Amino acid sequence: MNALPAFTSGWRSVRREAALVARDRSVWAWWLAVLFMSVLAVSAGLSEVSQQKATIARLAEADRADRMAVLKLQKDWGGAAYNSFHLTFDPPSGFAFAALGRRDDTAWKHRVRMLALAGQIHERDAGHPVLALVGRFDFAFFAAFVLPLVLIVLLHDLRSAERVAGRHDLLVATAGRGSWVWHVRAGLRAGGVFVCAALPLLVAAAVSGTAAPTLLAACALLLTYMFFWTLVCAALAAWQRAGEVILASLMALWIFLGVIVPAAGRLAIDRNVPLPSGADILMTQREAVNSAWDLPKATTMSAFAERHPQWAAFTAIERPFEWKWYFAFQQVGDQTDHALSAAHTEGRFERDRLAGRLAFVAPPVLLERSLQALARTDVRSLLAYESRVRSFHASLREFYYPKLFREEGFDHAAFDLMPTFAAVAARE
Repeated sequence: MNALPAFTSGWRSVRREAALVARDRSVWAWWLAVLFMSVLAVSAGLSEVSQQKATIARLAEADRADRMAVLKLQKDWGGAAYNSFHLTFDPPSGFAFAALGRRDDTAWKHRVRMLALAGQIHERDAGHPVLALVGRFDFAFFAAFVLPLVLIVLLHDLRSAERVAGRHDLLVATAGRGSWVWHVRAGLRAGGVFVCAALPLLVAAAVSGTAAPTLLAACALLLTYMFFWTLVCAALAAWQRAGEVILASLMALWIFLGVIVPAAGRLAIDRNVPLPSGADILMTQREAVNSAWDLPKATTMSAFAERHPQWAAFTAIERPFEWKWYFAFQQVGDQTDHALSAAHTEGRFERDRLAGRLAFVAPPVLLERSLQALARTDVRSLLAYESRVRSFHASLREFYYPKLFREEGFDHAAFDLMPTFAAVAARE
């Protein structure tokens, strides 16, 4: 019997607070600011992804034409292997526009050939110096680091402003339930922020072709994250202190969770998980390859045969230069830096694993990492792409080695069976 009056009273409070919010120009100004920033973030992401897709399409077409033209001019297997390049790439997913992640600072395309692979993997295009300094403003960054600031501004003085105006006690008395009015007010303001942030994301996802489960997961993450900050702001807003004190406290908490914890954690992780640099791997491999010109050919072929015993019977070198010797010492170059390359991969994986644990005490980082995982732009996706490049390069060697070591007759028709890089379809 008491449920209906309570519901009616609660609904009346919601309508009253909604009317008050609708007349508050400052709230509307912040909502519009959130809408504008969200549009800016998703537009920048869509533009970048569009450019990456156009680049891949252009390079893929040019790569095929160039390789066919080169192969037509070749007269032996070694020349074909040496002169032909192969494009490898990691296409952006349907949700990559929202969280560009590591695609900004790591290579997502390579042109490889059947030489030592380490140098080809660790060479990359020079990035934009400004982006390297400040990063890219994408939706993940906007949601993780900007939205909490908006919520702090909108919610920190929910009660203190009413105390200053002398309306606090009257509002509590007329609300029926003391905290109900503050919950409603906070929910309406935060709900408006969520709608203004999520609406451009939904539109951009429809344009980009994002899969529904991915989009629903992203919206759920955003809603949970905003609910966390709404609770934090509402809890501190109940503190009987001046609005300036509450605002300063919330800002200090945001700086601690969003800046200090991630920065300190990264320093600790980098110190505890040493990582060989790409430059060290590159130099080790190049030194091994260059020194092979001065070594006895038997030494190189012996080192090659240790890892590839199936070709041990074909390692005799009778001429000053033979292609099988040349590609053998390229392979030995990769064998020389294998330990460094493996340590580099394992170190990145371990650093990412520890960063994932750290993110549970740094909610802004947790949201950003979660959105990057949905967009397949995180470290694990990068490592998976590198693994596919290595597998493709190994398949090239498997294609050419029988022809080089058995000295098979050169036949252009055999190139129809040459492996091609199969990019994983753009994941949503």
